[in-house]
Amino acid sequence: MTARRWFALGSALVGVVLAAIVITLEVPGLRPDPLAGDAPASGPPAAEQVTRGAYLARAGNCMTCHTARGGAPYAGGRGIETPFGIVYAGNLTPDAATGIGRWSAAQFRRALHEGRSRDGRLLYPAFPYTHTTLVTPADADALFAYLRSLPPVKQANRPHELRWPYSTQTALAAWRALYFRPMAHHDEPAQTAEWNRGAYLVRGLAHCSACHGTRNALGAQRDVLDLSGGLIPMQNWYAPSLADPAEAGVAGWPLQDVVQLLATGHSPRASTLGPMAEVVLHSTQHLSPADLRAMAVFLQALPATPATANATDASTPAAPSTQRDLGARLYERHCADCHGAKGEGVAGVWPALAGNRAVTLPVTTNLVQVVLHGAFAPATAGHPRPHGMPPFAMELKDAEVAALLTYIRSAWGHRASAVSELEVTQQRSSVR
Repeated sequence: MTARRWFALGSALVGVVLAAIVITLEVPGLRPDPLAGDAPASGPPAAEQVTRGAYLARAGNCMTCHTARGGAPYAGGRGIETPFGIVYAGNLTPDAATGIGRWSAAQFRRALHEGRSRDGRLLYPAFPYTHTTLVTPADADALFAYLRSLPPVKQANRPHELRWPYSTQTALAAWRALYFRPMAHHDEPAQTAEWNRGAYLVRGLAHCSACHGTRNALGAQRDVLDLSGGLIPMQNWYAPSLADPAEAGVAGWPLQDVVQLLATGHSPRASTLGPMAEVVLHSTQHLSPADLRAMAVFLQALPATPATANATDASTPAAPSTQRDLGARLYERHCADCHGAKGEGVAGVWPALAGNRAVTLPVTTNLVQVVLHGAFAPATAGHPRPHGMPPFAMELKDAEVAALLTYIRSAWGHRASAVSELEVTQQRSSVR
């Protein structure tokens, strides 16, 4: 490494340390917290505000993270796995001892906008304040009113299980100095009211880029506007780019197909699986047609990025004939009855594989997940009985899964890369 690069690296490290020292001065106990003296909210919240807050909580999918399996809604306790350890969601019910019963509206707004708890403690960005910072004060107050209307549940918050130094407020302060700045949503005058509404939902409460954005080694994103796709930490699913027409871009779709996908998890052009199926089940199916249309308008207007090297890449090396032959036999035995001998599928029932961009994504993670663990679209009000695909983890060996997927990615005009046995083994043995 040259002397110039060593100097640049040293300067960066010094900057991080100085930032940590400066921001650590804001950690509770080292200086007074300007909101600590705020009186807690009193009196019942207005019914209209509660109704509005309940809708916004659906839009933000808040209950999914803040409800442990088998636990009371919003009482917290669910463990969220991260590359740095486990973060446990907090109790959002209005219990005075363990929930937010002693919070003020201003303290709740600060949590959403600045990522600070009632006592000024820095919150971990598993709580997506990097996105909720865009929520308007009026919507934040409506959310708070709804949470105050819930039955109080006395359930102590579990301490996080994070490795050192990620467990320290100093490390979190340094991370925030590098990657977080409070923001506010502002309508763009050049855009329509519908586009602006969609931008507000996608970028803020719906926090779409939390999954569909690229993260660095410290779990940070370039910005909340990044929808270029990325691996979802600890879940082994790839959230495809919403701006790339070769991945999950919808610029060329009829608008109603986008709305239908968000509302039901199913459309003539795609179905949702994995984490996105959960989003549709718990969140987007409950949104108003106007808001779904606004989100669709915004997503269709995203600037298209150049298509990534995938199905049309003629330079992709051909898979060995023995692997292709094995894959063809496995496809005929296990897949052709539903997806068709030529991958044509059955309209409205079984998806076509031929020409399916989910099949030819450069990242093969989702395909391996589907074959090993099955594929299940959400059962929604608009599509209550979706067809599912059974798992083959107990029936196919890793080499067979690799051969089957390699065949599908190279058949019917596809020119996508082969899937290795190692990729399947890593998926099978990793934590989901």
